[in-house]
Amino acid sequence: MAFDGAYLYKIKQEIDTMIGGRIDKVSQPTRESIVVGIRSGGKNHKLFISAEASGSKLHFTTTQMENPKTAPMFCMLLRKHLTGGRLVRTEQYGMDRTLAIVVEAVNELGDRVELSLVCEIMGRRSNIILVNHNNKVIDAIKRVDFVTSEVRQILSGITYELPPKQEKMNPVATSSKDLCEGISVENTLPLSRAILTTIEGFSPMISRDISVYVTGEKDTIVGELSPPEYARLDEYLQQIKTALSPEGGTPMIVQNESGKPIDFTFFAPVQYPENYPIIPVKTYSEVLELFYTRKDKADSVRQKSADLHKLLVNAKDRIARKLLIQSKELLKSQDREIKRKYGDIISSNIYQIQKGDTKLVTVDFYDEAAPQIEIPLDIMLTPSKNAQKYYSNYKKACTAEIKLKELMESGQYELEYISSVISQLERAETDVELYALREEIANQGYGKNQRKTNQKQPKLLPHKYISSDGFIIYSGKNNVQNDQLTLKDSSNYDLWFHTQKIPGSHTVIMTDGHREIPNSTIEEACVIAACNSSARNSSKVPVDYAYIKFVKKPRGAKPGMVIYNEFKTAIVEPDIDRISKLTTK
Repeated sequence: MAFDGAYLYKIKQEIDTMIGGRIDKVSQPTRESIVVGIRSGGKNHKLFISAEASGSKLHFTTTQMENPKTAPMFCMLLRKHLTGGRLVRTEQYGMDRTLAIVVEAVNELGDRVELSLVCEIMGRRSNIILVNHNNKVIDAIKRVDFVTSEVRQILSGITYELPPKQEKMNPVATSSKDLCEGISVENTLPLSRAILTTIEGFSPMISRDISVYVTGEKDTIVGELSPPEYARLDEYLQQIKTALSPEGGTPMIVQNESGKPIDFTFFAPVQYPENYPIIPVKTYSEVLELFYTRKDKADSVRQKSADLHKLLVNAKDRIARKLLIQSKELLKSQDREIKRKYGDIISSNIYQIQKGDTKLVTVDFYDEAAPQIEIPLDIMLTPSKNAQKYYSNYKKACTAEIKLKELMESGQYELEYISSVISQLERAETDVELYALREEIANQGYGKNQRKTNQKQPKLLPHKYISSDGFIIYSGKNNVQNDQLTLKDSSNYDLWFHTQKIPGSHTVIMTDGHREIPNSTIEEACVIAACNSSARNSSKVPVDYAYIKFVKKPRGAKPGMVIYNEFKTAIVEPDIDRISKLTTK
């Protein structure tokens, strides 16, 4: 479901439990999101507010977020005005997706004033606005001038105005009977559409769920509803109203057959198939974290790595084009034996050729049937020079084949390396991982090294897991780390894993040199290797595994490139949720 006004109302109830708490920290991890630290009940809580068009939302979070080294101006402004302030109340305007977090703080003159941090959660029009006690805008994370909008501007010093209000009914302040009457006015619309048009704060998901409860999959026109169906409508609206109350509702995540979260809600929906599990979660904020965190990380890293991804893709395309040209050239060199054959026949029949002849017609003694053969001649060359020309072309073709095979082998090797880096880039989750990848490819001659003079290199650690049998399993985050893990940090009888002929990370079970590894741990390591590869979204993935002593690095090979023998292969199903339970920090 979308982050609608109804779900914001439940988040508001969670924030209200923090009333009286102190604002102790403010940070801005991305250009359009902030984190407000609230100290309440002897504990620290982090309220995450995002105004990003692709994922605007508001909820408490436990996720550790990387902040820029220099705080942005808006972050500094919020720290100046809000730090040390006390949360006094929250105000949601109707059931709209606008929430004001009101903080009592001390101004420059030492007076206590109320400031409002207004969160507008409205897709691409989302914003975070700091408003003073006189309802004047102090600043916003997105400034909206007259060029951007002629209707409503958000600029420092102007009076804050609420977003244009829709003429809809508030489900909290209106009885279920009155809601039914309001819906009945839209008698030409399907029920789900009429609900969406009439009730404020209800998303299409809620409207569709009510329609399924009342009419099944038919989504009947409102004017055709029967009295029993109106009774069911009133009943279900009352249930949702109860779920919206502070004591009602249950945070839930809906999963599909494969366990992937596809929706979230505050009540038990009826529109999904029976094989779609509906999982209760502890808090409404936790629901959003589980639903959005993985996507948000991917989006953030994708934006920061766009230039690097373009560089690598261009390099990959360039190598692929070069390999195509070389393969065509290699195909041409396959007829070299004909050149040698022509040279031999000309040499054997040199007495028949006169200078100026354009061709030699004679017997092909290479063929048992001895047919006639016609060999083109260069009229500007003597008979012996014609033979030498064919011999020379034959030698060139032989040399070309050797060189082309070497170049193609090198190109294919480089293509595999670039593919492995692209795979790692697509799986990168932090700025430190991006930094390490940029440095790696710069050292390999792609792009420029980003390290500045005397700049300390960030510490990057491999993924660490604990198997269900207590074995430590590591998986590298880039090729340099793969080399370190496989060639230096592991012992001969540690077990090494890698997806078969698929770009991925080196994964190693650490055995302390003497422990037998249970099959359950081997299976978990295979799943980890599959999840840390380009095939993480596939259904069946082959994973090779061998003892470290059988894994070697060829001389001069690029980072992460190894050869191995004496291995076994397992076919596994990648399962991100399963390995996340094995992850340790």
